[in-house]
Amino acid sequence: MSEGKIVAEKQGHLGRVIFDNVAKHNAMSKVMWDGLADTMQAFDADDEVRVIVLEGAGDKAFVSGADISKFENERANVDRIKEYGASVNRAYGSVQHALKPTIAKIDGYCYGGGMGIAVCTDLRFCSENSSFCIPAAKLGVGYGHENTKVLMDLVGPSYTKEIFYTGRRFSAEEAQKMGLVNNILPKAELDTYVGGYVETMAGNAPLSLKTTNLIVNELLKEESEQDIALCHQLVDACAASQDIEEGRKAFMEKRKPEFVGR
Repeated sequence: MSEGKIVAEKQGHLGRVIFDNVAKHNAMSKVMWDGLADTMQAFDADDEVRVIVLEGAGDKAFVSGADISKFENERANVDRIKEYGASVNRAYGSVQHALKPTIAKIDGYCYGGGMGIAVCTDLRFCSENSSFCIPAAKLGVGYGHENTKVLMDLVGPSYTKEIFYTGRRFSAEEAQKMGLVNNILPKAELDTYVGGYVETMAGNAPLSLKTTNLIVNELLKEESEQDIALCHQLVDACAASQDIEEGRKAFMEKRKPEFVGR
């Protein structure tokens, strides 16, 4: 039986992470969780990649959650449950702490682990037919505090509790209202819209994007845990870069800058 797979594609400065398990609406197996972490780390280490887009194969789902049909094997005992959990947390962390800007392109179901992945990205755009759900309470699952905090930082405590208490499906409009998605597009326009964002972001200075990404992540931490020295280092690196000089010259010469990321 197919476990599904993570497909990695590179198109210029874009890295695409595709959840490919169409027969099961892109439900995640342990193999896919591990593949997600490995792919994210590979793209982070690739200097040519400036933006990473995560998306589902087919046109029905981003990710419909964990592949419950594999629980009997993947979560057969305490040790396997811990091993599975470690794979999931590693995958979440690889998205949440990515050095490159990340976008979730959501078309259809975004449930359970799919929502967990999506909230770890920097930007989330969805089609108008998308829906969102974390059915943990319907399965007797306890959702870990680290991943709960990521969601709560995004939508606030009240919406977080509503999502978990009810386990119900939320529409794209509800998701936008609570701040879960940045924008909703007609299905036929989603690819073009996200492509435009990728083009804009990839054309900007990579060091500036990295600086914003990492500083915002530091500011989300408790004040006592924030690495302010790192924040200063990131800003200083931009000031000492070739790109800041290129940006100045391009502005004065009224042309598009050609940033190199150093």
